[in-house]
Amino acid sequence: MIPMAILFSGEGTNLQALIDAVHQRRIYAEIRCVISNKPQAHGLDRARAAGIETLVIGDTDRTAREEKTLAALQEHNVELVCLAGYMRVLSEIIVGPYLGRILNIHPSLLPAYRGANTHRRVLEAGEKHHGCSVHFVTVDLDEGPLIIQASVPVHLDDTERALALRVLEQEHLILPLAVQWYCDGLLHMQDGAVYLRGERLDEPLIYEAGP
Repeated sequence: MIPMAILFSGEGTNLQALIDAVHQRRIYAEIRCVISNKPQAHGLDRARAAGIETLVIGDTDRTAREEKTLAALQEHNVELVCLAGYMRVLSEIIVGPYLGRILNIHPSLLPAYRGANTHRRVLEAGEKHHGCSVHFVTVDLDEGPLIIQASVPVHLDDTERALALRVLEQEHLILPLAVQWYCDGLLHMQDGAVYLRGERLDEPLIYEAGP
């Protein structure tokens, strides 16, 4: 059973998807702790309801925040770190010791639309498709090797919120799936590339989303 920590900043719906997958034994892991940089994040209540230890590490100084976060991960003997809507960029302080053991869900079809405000930017650009990506984390923002993506159509009458909710539904599917692969020993990163079931992925897998 893989000891895991989940980092997030807000509502925690991806956190809840991971909690549910662990409880349903789709993911063979133990969530040792969850960490948020926001003391009012609703995801903290979700974790408490599931009996999971919660930590708030919100120092405005990046170095102090990351050093405390790393200490917490090591104290809980965490092997896998999942970023589930964690609105902070990790530096070498955490990425170094955990390289190849940090997964992130990002709300765009990377490498397009790295960074924040992806739904608004997609609408402003008039894109016909949008989606989400799970990737291994490196020190470069949203540039780690891609594992799996899911695409959704962009409707002519879409609002930013409507599009965000459609993408979020897919996030709840592909993040637990990637974590499941990792915990089952099927997924790893080596020399900057993704390997699934022993085969190198030169392109991310595409999860077939509905209309």
